[in-house]
Amino acid sequence: MTDSPVKFSGKYYYACGKRKTSIARVRLYKGTGKVIINGKDSKDYLPTSDLLEILKSPAKLVKKDKDFDISAKVLGGGSVGQAEAIRHGVAKALLVFDPELRPALKKAGFITRDSRIKERKKYGLKRARKSPQWSKR
Repeated sequence: MTDSPVKFSGKYYYACGKRKTSIARVRLYKGTGKVIINGKDSKDYLPTSDLLEILKSPAKLVKKDKDFDISAKVLGGGSVGQAEAIRHGVAKALLVFDPELRPALKKAGFITRDSRIKERKKYGLKRARKSPQWSKR
């Protein structure tokens, strides 16, 4: 298992998180609670502070938000999907750090991959399910 999506190297805890079309590669370093996303500070990268709260929520739940620096590389999707992909990755990386945290994270729903994605458009329709307007005459 050399290319495992969840692993521990000597310096950081690593996991991959996904949501919609966003994929986040998350690393947790021992630190003070800084968040770096795609090489930028989180306040510069995310449009609102609510999204920062979303991605920190697993660490806050287990009271480790001041113990780790979060470094994430994320691609695809929009800002909310990216924040939730990072949240998923942070939760999985915390499990690598301490498997005892699993019940709390599982109960909050942070470990489960949210598989809802946009449905494809079908031919003859305007969108996935919307049909053209029907006229009797």
